[in-house]
Amino acid sequence: MSGPDASLMVPGLRRNMVTICAMTATIMQALDTTIANVALPYMQGTLSASQDQINWVLTSYIVAAAIMTAPVGWIANRFGRKRIFIICSAGFTMASVLCGLAQDINQMVLFRLLQGVFGAALVPLSQSVMLDYYTLQERAKAMSIWGMGVMMGPIMGPSLGAWLTETYSWHWVFFVNLPFGAITVLGLIVFMDETRKDLSRKFDWFGFAALAVAIGSLQLALDRGEQLGWLESNEILAEFIVSAAAFYFFLTHSFTTSTPFIRFGLFRDRNFVTGCMFMIVMGLVLFSTMALASPYMQNVIGYPIITAGLLLASRGFGTFFAMMLVGRMMRYFEARTLIIAGLTLTAGSLFQMTGWTDLTQVPEIVTVSVIQGFGFGLVFVPLSTVAFLTLSNELRTDGTAMLTLMRNVASSVGISVVIAELTQGTRRTYAILSEHINPFNHALQMPGVSGMINLSTDTGRAMADRMVAVQAQIIAFAHDYQLVMVFILCTIPLALLIGSTKATLRKQAAGPEHAVME
Repeated sequence: MSGPDASLMVPGLRRNMVTICAMTATIMQALDTTIANVALPYMQGTLSASQDQINWVLTSYIVAAAIMTAPVGWIANRFGRKRIFIICSAGFTMASVLCGLAQDINQMVLFRLLQGVFGAALVPLSQSVMLDYYTLQERAKAMSIWGMGVMMGPIMGPSLGAWLTETYSWHWVFFVNLPFGAITVLGLIVFMDETRKDLSRKFDWFGFAALAVAIGSLQLALDRGEQLGWLESNEILAEFIVSAAAFYFFLTHSFTTSTPFIRFGLFRDRNFVTGCMFMIVMGLVLFSTMALASPYMQNVIGYPIITAGLLLASRGFGTFFAMMLVGRMMRYFEARTLIIAGLTLTAGSLFQMTGWTDLTQVPEIVTVSVIQGFGFGLVFVPLSTVAFLTLSNELRTDGTAMLTLMRNVASSVGISVVIAELTQGTRRTYAILSEHINPFNHALQMPGVSGMINLSTDTGRAMADRMVAVQAQIIAFAHDYQLVMVFILCTIPLALLIGSTKATLRKQAAGPEHAVME
């Protein structure tokens, strides 16, 4: 038994309050994945940190959260979900306050590590709670509500972070978590019931240590690779080697021990495996496109940070609108149909983005962003519903932790790949275009052009260099958008692996699991 009593499976004040607490915890953690990014330059000056040191503000959080996501299922089952949820919510809130009070870079990195350690459990525990407190027929609605927090947090984070930093100071990027954390902790204490504890399940220390080293090394390599030159750096090479070796030891140990760290029963469920595959897709696409959109609007088009944030928020409105509708749509359409439709819309929006230039107007940006966000919403809710459609209740918390871990690792991979390709593509395109900027180019000898760009003057050469740099960036961004689009199109056929969700819901509704809980 991994959930509360079946008596809680009815609508009422208690369930509504637990839903609010789960949502505030989700939003708090999801916001923190992106909200601090825009404040880094301000922190760097206040904390007297170098560029390499300030990057550890992000790296420390990402690595700690990735490592501590894996054991969430065991910890919640062993000590009780309510107790762990309260401890992690309170710990995350206190760590956020400490981050805002940090006086130097060492304190900031330490407190960000604590944030990652406590924050790792918030998303998987909130999803597990939502799955337990809603019946099977209401699960699509529950995942719509929960998905709003997961998806809106990363999308709205840069906008909120920019506004708080510009209006107040970077400290409020962390202090903003205080009201969310207080509401979450108090609500959980009053309204949430404790789950039964599994005292017989042993902890696989070797498996956890091996997986922690593997994930931590991989995250370090992905996060610092662009800064250090990827495989040209001995540090990055060492981290990849250590990660591969640790993964090997983890898998070898897991297949030969009677109590493996990861419960492989998860992967015997076809729907859960399919959900994992598409969660990887969503992690790659969502965060990679976010990593590209903000620098494009600021560096290429030239919008100030707050304007760029507001334009990015339009994608959030599309996601929000889709999630309000998709719960009802799942009554009439198969989950695989909605997932295919969402991926197709996302791919179409990326195709439109390949044609963006430095002259692209706001209406087009908003329209494409809303369509893209709508596509994300159509995918995420059916995906979250399908993953747990036939998974046994006892594996649910482990399943939510695994999905969160896969999404986090996939997002790091996606960001690293597109940023590396963007950097290399910009350099490569700049070199090709620069070959044509010379006095023998007939286009530059035309009267109207030579008067503006005179290569014999410093001003003319600077103007030509600036134009080439902008065009190189535009082409590199277009290639990146095209790369993500092709990746999405290649994954669409995988949706056919998903069985009939409507038939499964009808079958389970007629069976003894109508109340979801065992």
